[in-house]
Amino acid sequence: MLSPLNLQSFIRELTDRPQSLLTDDLQLQQESLSEGIRGKRVLVIGGAGTIGSSFVKAVSHFQPGSLMVVDINENGLTELVRDLRSTADLKLPDDFRFYPMNLGDRAFHKLFNQSSGFDIVANFAAHKHVRSEKDRFSIEAMIDNNVIRAKHFLDLLSQSPPQKFFCVSTDKATKPVNIMGASKSLMEQIIMAYSQVFPVTTARFANVAFSNGSLLDGFLYRLTKGQPISAPIDVKRYFVSPEESGQICMLSCMLANTAEICFPKLDYSKDLLTFAEIAERFLHALGLKPDYCDNEEEARQKARERSSSSTSYPVYFFNSDTSGEKPVEEFYSSDELVDWDRFHSLAVIRYAGQHSPQEANKIVSELESFFENPKIDKAAIVAKLSEFLPDFEHDERGKNLDQKM
Repeated sequence: MLSPLNLQSFIRELTDRPQSLLTDDLQLQQESLSEGIRGKRVLVIGGAGTIGSSFVKAVSHFQPGSLMVVDINENGLTELVRDLRSTADLKLPDDFRFYPMNLGDRAFHKLFNQSSGFDIVANFAAHKHVRSEKDRFSIEAMIDNNVIRAKHFLDLLSQSPPQKFFCVSTDKATKPVNIMGASKSLMEQIIMAYSQVFPVTTARFANVAFSNGSLLDGFLYRLTKGQPISAPIDVKRYFVSPEESGQICMLSCMLANTAEICFPKLDYSKDLLTFAEIAERFLHALGLKPDYCDNEEEARQKARERSSSSTSYPVYFFNSDTSGEKPVEEFYSSDELVDWDRFHSLAVIRYAGQHSPQEANKIVSELESFFENPKIDKAAIVAKLSEFLPDFEHDERGKNLDQKM
């Protein structure tokens, strides 16, 4: 029988942080956060995902006057409501509404227009997986979500400007080598153009441990289904907990100045972990030892033959060979000025070279026209993105993550 696993405790041990990375800043900024959130009208787009739902929990502790959460994931929204209603010491506002819809839907536009505006708006609706880079269709959907719809949402907000607007980014936006990272880098350009209209901030941060759809989350599914665990041995990443992810976004949203990007202060020599290392520690925490396999078929065969009483578990570790994988992600580039002193746990970048809203409109219009061409392919999209992103160096290897176990 497997040993029980307390996932929150395991993540704390994994990151070597017995308390949140943001504890000191949260304590020091209690008054500012309370003043900024208490009684305010809050709208969260994409709030059913791991980061969005963690943000909802973080701001709910500061008693907003109303809270509206929108997400296309109806099941995720249902679980979030149950979770919030079941969490001790969390008082939700009386005006508390969740809607399963897309921010591009006509129904959402009607809802927004009848809501008389919001004080705080946070957008977490995004394609976040490098694996979305397959062909022109999956890539177009990703750019449409991460860039084009984000821009149209900003136009909608401009009719009734919020006091604070936050849109989540990623460390993969720094010197991007994959199209997902490039789409987020372009998103940063677009949203920062609107910092001239209302306060706009974003955050680049590490992998969220066991977030929905992540490789670590996949470990849980593989174990439940009796399937082998696989992971690259040569890819290192920084990790934060789901709780920390929401806190990073809340602090960035409420305390950063407009046109600033926050990221967590993590140590290159101490905080980087490989996925294979995490897989080994995950199994050990369950009272299991890895049974190393040489290929996917051997791992599947051993999983089929494994008895429920066995203390070993089949794993397949490999060198990464798919498009767009950096050995190590970065939070900032050498030409970005970083303020390391304002917060204990967050560093801050002042975004430079921002466009005007008119220039942002031109970029998006150009992208929309570009995708009208039925003959474009992945290479053409990479070339188009490179026109807007001089530091985009796409790493094409002819294989995507859907071709791996």
